[in-house]
Amino acid sequence: LANFKQFFTGPYFWRVLRNTLYISFYTIVICFPAPILFALMLNELRLKKLKSAIQTVSYLPHFISLVVVCGIIKEFVSSTGLISNLLAAGGMASNLLMDPSKFRAIYVVSELWQTIGWNSIIYLAALAGINQELYDAAAVDGAGRFRRILSITIPCLMPTIIIMFIMRIGVIMNEGWEETLLLYSPSVYKVSDILDTYVYRAGLTEFRYSYATAVNLFKSVIGFMLVMITNFIANKMGQQNMYS
Repeated sequence: LANFKQFFTGPYFWRVLRNTLYISFYTIVICFPAPILFALMLNELRLKKLKSAIQTVSYLPHFISLVVVCGIIKEFVSSTGLISNLLAAGGMASNLLMDPSKFRAIYVVSELWQTIGWNSIIYLAALAGINQELYDAAAVDGAGRFRRILSITIPCLMPTIIIMFIMRIGVIMNEGWEETLLLYSPSVYKVSDILDTYVYRAGLTEFRYSYATAVNLFKSVIGFMLVMITNFIANKMGQQNMYS
């Protein structure tokens, strides 16, 4: 209990909690719907070879080591990197990873690039299971492609989307700690230091094992509560949930 009290009353509690929620919020808003839209666009492609090529290219970043990905990002946004040089041409040269106002944007963009293709697989599988006769009947009734997407595709995808959203909410407190750990530095701690990186520093670099365990337990309890609340809301709205 002393460890919990120390964390809740310490100087870093609000900072790491706020940063965790901010990064998770931006990631959910941008990276959660992106695979759904990507799967919908792929589903509308009629050229099979082009569709396969796009899928293959989009999947590749998922299989690249996160250490390599973060190394590439650091090279691109360093003071002498490609992106920094392009910005320098416009008079905005800077080491972007050292700029607190740019760190979260870099994180979200890199997360989107690495996960959009892989996360779209489950939605493509759900799309493949939709009865084609529904589309044929809608076409006979005069529904265009956009109307068929709104009236058939999205409603049929909704159970999958709800389940994936509930699972995504469950890891909201575990947002991308490996990538954050590889990208951040003391100069951007005030916007990048999250619960998991704080646990890492407290436990493995400062050897405060009991304290780090208490912080991690707090994080896990919050994650569990968020899953239960989201599942309860989905159930009350008559949507697919984790237990039905």
